[in-house]
Amino acid sequence: MTTPPPPGTPRDLVGIGIGPSNLSLAALAHPLTELDAVFYEQRPTFDWHPGLLIDGARIQVPFLADLVTLADPTSPWTFLNYLKTRDRLYPFYFAERFHIQRAEYDAYCRWVAENLPGLHFHHQVDAVRWNPDLDVFEVDFTHLDADGEVHALGRTHTKNIVLGIGTQPHIPDPLRPLVDAPGVPVVHACDYLDHRTALLTAGHITVVGSGQSGAEVFLDLLRHRPTGRERLHWIGRTEAFAPMEYSKLGLEHFTPDYTRYFHALPEPVRDRLATTQWQLHKGIDATTLAAIHDELYRRTLHGGWPDAVLTPGVRVRTAGRIATSKIELHLEHIQQNTRSRLTTDAVVLATGHRERPLDRILAGLDPHLRRDSSQRPHIDARFRLALDPTIAATGSAIYVQNAERHTHGVGAPDLGLAAWRSATILNTLTGKETYQLPTRTAFTTFGLETQPRVPPARRPPTLTPLVEGR
Repeated sequence: MTTPPPPGTPRDLVGIGIGPSNLSLAALAHPLTELDAVFYEQRPTFDWHPGLLIDGARIQVPFLADLVTLADPTSPWTFLNYLKTRDRLYPFYFAERFHIQRAEYDAYCRWVAENLPGLHFHHQVDAVRWNPDLDVFEVDFTHLDADGEVHALGRTHTKNIVLGIGTQPHIPDPLRPLVDAPGVPVVHACDYLDHRTALLTAGHITVVGSGQSGAEVFLDLLRHRPTGRERLHWIGRTEAFAPMEYSKLGLEHFTPDYTRYFHALPEPVRDRLATTQWQLHKGIDATTLAAIHDELYRRTLHGGWPDAVLTPGVRVRTAGRIATSKIELHLEHIQQNTRSRLTTDAVVLATGHRERPLDRILAGLDPHLRRDSSQRPHIDARFRLALDPTIAATGSAIYVQNAERHTHGVGAPDLGLAAWRSATILNTLTGKETYQLPTRTAFTTFGLETQPRVPPARRPPTLTPLVEGR
């Protein structure tokens, strides 16, 4: 990537959001000196789910699923090179850990973000528009000061945009009344560590959500409560506290091969599949389940059972506060078709995240967007939003990262596909195979006809020429 172009020269690429996806793209774009790219993020620094960096919690993909390795293992931004710069290669080698801790993955990404040029934190993107006179996108942003207040306003022009604005905490409608009113501690799991001390002082705690974050929060609370006086309740909608599908062939759903197969399916089939594949990405790591059972079992060694209730197959119908110190959850057991009430002193909502809507940031482009029958944006095999022909004919495009589950399947948010997706975007931008990508990635053939590899892109308009010293 390069230094800013001369005034009036549009950039080749503007990235909006600096999470793992766009950080991957920025790292792989770094050696491409012909590409003028810049990335904006409104937060002051990189952080990755800080409220869930619980001691011992591990990411659910191998360390090779870092920002760059699966596209370019020789990159200076690999996890192994991060360890080398910290003189930690030998300790990591002897630790024999294929799955690293979340806190370590976060520290690795911070190292990349702090050393990679072209990243601008404290920059909030306010609007994106198409300028038909210049045949470029206009990006308006606000430069924030250290206190998050307005420091300056700015505008840049670019031929291409990549959206990596991530996800946001999801709170089901029946539980919203709890969050909107003050008093009794009710926190989303993404803020768990910030509120753990206060939560642990509560007499009775309920965890809602039967996925990985719910399991990790329940385990951490269990470990910090006295034996026999745990007073914990863990409920979730799924029919069991089910393990993540982690068989070797099952994992092939997180390959480029499956992504291409899924993208080629009709829209109704894709939507139907999305509701049946929850165990591929919403289950619980088997090691975490084992740790919970071990901790519960340890508490029975001297007789008695821990004061902890674990009930799957339960949904919260409604919820409210009793006076100022209690919460009442109205529960329904889905299989039994029975109802009950649960009174508790604190609630942790491990109810997951949802893709952050693109509508606000792309409001100025709404007339140009093409949508499916559910009003979701069409996204092609190369992660480009479908735009009207007047824009597409110029060679400009808007790419999306981790906002394409409805078109690309369960692998969209998976860290293991981030480098491949970033390399695909960069190959399309440069019009050549800048990164050589594999033609086959799975032993499974997902259809009766093998889905062909996405053909090389036609070279787009020439990228901004460099000037001496840029």
